[in-house]
Amino acid sequence: MFPRPSPRSCDTFVALPPAAAGGRVVFGKNSDRPADEVQEIVHVPAAAHPPGAALECTYIKIEQVEKTHAVVLSRPSWLWGAEMGANEHGVCIGNEAVWGREEICDDEALLGMDLVRLGLERADTAEKALTVIVDLLEKYGQGGNCMESHMAFTYHNSFLIADRKEAWVLETSGKYWAAEKVEGSITPEIMMEILRDKESGINMEGGFMTTGSMVSVLPQQPNLPCIHFFTGTPDPARSVFKPFIFVPNITQLLKTSSPTFGHDDPVKKQPRFQNKPDRRHELYKKHESAAVVMETIEGQGKEMLKEIQQLEKQKISEMESILQNGCLDINQMVNLFSQCVDEELKIYS
Repeated sequence: MFPRPSPRSCDTFVALPPAAAGGRVVFGKNSDRPADEVQEIVHVPAAAHPPGAALECTYIKIEQVEKTHAVVLSRPSWLWGAEMGANEHGVCIGNEAVWGREEICDDEALLGMDLVRLGLERADTAEKALTVIVDLLEKYGQGGNCMESHMAFTYHNSFLIADRKEAWVLETSGKYWAAEKVEGSITPEIMMEILRDKESGINMEGGFMTTGSMVSVLPQQPNLPCIHFFTGTPDPARSVFKPFIFVPNITQLLKTSSPTFGHDDPVKKQPRFQNKPDRRHELYKKHESAAVVMETIEGQGKEMLKEIQQLEKQKISEMESILQNGCLDINQMVNLFSQCVDEELKIYS
């Protein structure tokens, strides 16, 4: 029996009108995970599935539904689910680790991160996503190791679920749950600054640290696009929040997607986690080297940090223009996130 790590949790926020500037819902999360864990940004297109199809989640198989929505996910690269993400209908979900009096189950079931992805793939509103998660929780339960390690790290889950109109908090303990609708001037830039705050512990450092961050802007007007910003790299204070908009014909986000290992992946074999493969994607590798420069080489590091801050500021300005003017060139948006990744990589090279 391995000792359990000390409790750790993430930071997830939502601001609703009138608190959110521009009459928009603003959602944000820092994913605080083991410091050496790679978080990838992936896009999964909408899909139709044959009747009776099975879906392989991180540890167990469940029944697949006939249709799943397109999603963009920020996820630990070793598992099926996600720490946070959004779907094509403007639904955003992030989970938090919670501990309580109810015993935590080590038996393999659905991870809280699996439930995040399942809610996004199967629901077109926040309230429907809540129902999806609750139904799956009651049917399959939650459990299993939440870390790519021999050391057992298990917890219950809390979920923050938002869409263009409302937000819900869902607390769970085993198969028990309780939900509450969130009732209540913040901008995306302010949300990003909050997520970068190290003094408060929101931007965590050490053995557990912020390995990925997300901020979403959800305008109430259905004719305006929801805009989702992801870092895909550790430490938001030294990362770029890059914009993503759902449009047709988006291709896979190759430079933020980790390598796959199929049936040879140690997470798929029994006993699990006998070794740990290199899951770093291209952006992660370049950022890893750049972070050392920003930390240790004063002149060069300061200039590099200034350049990535300017890049982010430029992208935020461009996205604000889209929301203000309602002008969206779909052809340009297809590679919006990937082009920003390329610009970030150029700064690091």
